[in-house]
Amino acid sequence: MNDVADAKSFFDANPDIEVLEAFVIDANGVPRGKWIPRERALDVLEKGMAMPRSVYALDVWGRDVNAAGLAQGTGDPDGLCFPIPGTLSRISWLNRPTAQVLLGMRDPDGEGFYGDPRQVLANVLKGFAKIGLTPVVATELEFYLIDPLRSALDPVRPPNSREGRWHTGQTQVLSISELQDFEDVFHGIASAARAQGIPADMVVRENGPGQYEINLNHVPDALMAADYAVLLKRIVKGVARANDLDATFMAKPYGMQAGSGMHVHFSLIDQSGRNVYAGEDGPSEMLFHSVGGLLENMAESMAVFAPHANSYRRLRPSEHAPTYASWGFDNRSAAVRVITASKPATRIEHRVAGADVNPYLALAMILNAALSGIKEKRNPGGAITGDEHAINHDPLPTNWDYALRQFARSTFAYATLGPKYRSLYSACKAQELAEFSLRVTDVEYDAYIRTV
Repeated sequence: MNDVADAKSFFDANPDIEVLEAFVIDANGVPRGKWIPRERALDVLEKGMAMPRSVYALDVWGRDVNAAGLAQGTGDPDGLCFPIPGTLSRISWLNRPTAQVLLGMRDPDGEGFYGDPRQVLANVLKGFAKIGLTPVVATELEFYLIDPLRSALDPVRPPNSREGRWHTGQTQVLSISELQDFEDVFHGIASAARAQGIPADMVVRENGPGQYEINLNHVPDALMAADYAVLLKRIVKGVARANDLDATFMAKPYGMQAGSGMHVHFSLIDQSGRNVYAGEDGPSEMLFHSVGGLLENMAESMAVFAPHANSYRRLRPSEHAPTYASWGFDNRSAAVRVITASKPATRIEHRVAGADVNPYLALAMILNAALSGIKEKRNPGGAITGDEHAINHDPLPTNWDYALRQFARSTFAYATLGPKYRSLYSACKAQELAEFSLRVTDVEYDAYIRTV
């Protein structure tokens, strides 16, 4: 059955659907798109939906980034967007019966548009296909449930529990009762994930007040893994809002509480389905070479792994958020954690990216770094134990400006993303950085307005 026939079957099976949300994912991982009335949906899904190419080069406030070269001076032309197979589904958190579909933009010749982050990852995966390997990938996403009522003096606070108390002074990690307090939210998330075919697995109460983690199962398709991460974020936010809450994937919404990450687990299988990271008596040489590539290219990738001003607040020592390019066996203090619980489950966990990351770009940088390590037979050096980082482990950039400058001249980012996308992304981030430099914070007023 072709995609159009699948879409027709979907709408026949869902006669109450009134509107279709059709969207792409921009450089910041933000969905951008349109509402399409039901009577137009099949036509759009078959013939494509026009969107400005510049939609992929917006800053986090949704403004054109002229320096990216897709808007000003170009006439701001449209590109045609087509559905990603398997992403047409119902959504459950709106009052009106609604469906959604994820789109990807194509050039006139049918090739993926270079500015689409999904296409960036697709290009990286071609390198694995050439050597007969397939990444098997899963993500873990941390987030906070927060009170929807905010003010300048109280911008973020945990949701009230059923006892009517805030838990700002408690962590309650792995608490079952904290999960039960928000049973309706997590039931709604699980139901929406099942309806959309998203393999959501365990839900965990994390370290911060109102902080949780949802794990996604491993799939032998990195593009699909990134799609699942993007769609799960939509589900979490939508279901939270339907329950009179907000959910945030900010890397560090509370200065004194745990940050939120997107941990990436992956292994590689060959054409027979064998996990090539598992050797006869432990991890294979290919796994260690992959780790070497990850460490070698980590600093130049930080502008992707920590894409926002707030991202760098998460990168603090002893908070399970790495500050060095290091690795260790089953060690959550390391940037790269090697897991060897069993042969089939031998894998790498990359622990650097924040939950605020664009999943397509993060996976592109991670997987291409591993591939470069395999090709170059990179030695990762010694594993760390505990929190002790040896002198030969390079510190990671913990300053946004510095990370962006490293990225903008990075040969690895050039090779991974392509020169045009590296420039596009750099321009978006430079515009955001310039905006932050003009904003005077409340801390500065508090510290200086009368004292100096």
